Amino acid sequence: MSPRGVAIPHLRERLFAAAERVVARDGAAALTSRAITVEADCAKGVLHTHFAGLDEFVAELLMDRFARSARQAQALEARVGEGTVADNLQDVVLALLEALPPAVVGLAMTRPAAALHTREGFQSGAPAFDAIQHAFTAYLQAEQRGGRLPAGADAATIALAVVGTTHHLLMTRIPGRGADAKATTGRLLAVLLGGAGQRRRAEPPVA
Repeated sequence: MSPRGVAIPHLRERLFAAAERVVARDGAAALTSRAITVEADCAKGVLHTHFAGLDEFVAELLMDRFARSARQAQALEARVGEGTVADNLQDVVLALLEALPPAVVGLAMTRPAAALHTREGFQSGAPAFDAIQHAFTAYLQAEQRGGRLPAGADAATIALAVVGTTHHLLMTRIPGRGADAKATTGRLLAVLLGGAGQRRRAEPPVA
């Protein structure tokens, strides 16, 4: 879903990035339309020109970051056979957590109008956890075909477990504790993938 009247793509991202800086620096309570436009160095009415209000803006910010993360997950296809399976999956999970600050998620979930707009957006097809799960499943199945995961591994269930843990971390993590998220996902992937998750593509023999 796109906010009404937005004709300049970079303006949308400029406002979103400004909102994230305000929340990171001053907390969720400081996020107002005025604070966002001041941070973005825009005319004070520009947010309301392109969004119905702050609630719609917050919801669209959340959906935009989910869409970005879904694209990163879909890009895993290009990494089949490269690095390790565990590292490739973990990179996407940590990028998603980085892209969705806890305070922004909290605003989108606790403001009734923002929550409604977000839910309607997801119901209308905006990418969310289901798109990321599908991309993870497709990636794992590709790695199976390449021999880096056992043929009997349940790719869909592994993807579901990774996405479920990501959702839990997103809802419960403490700002500034990225190391904890990395350790948690690392342990999970080690259990789910075992030694296969650390298997790299075999190097060709030296002539």
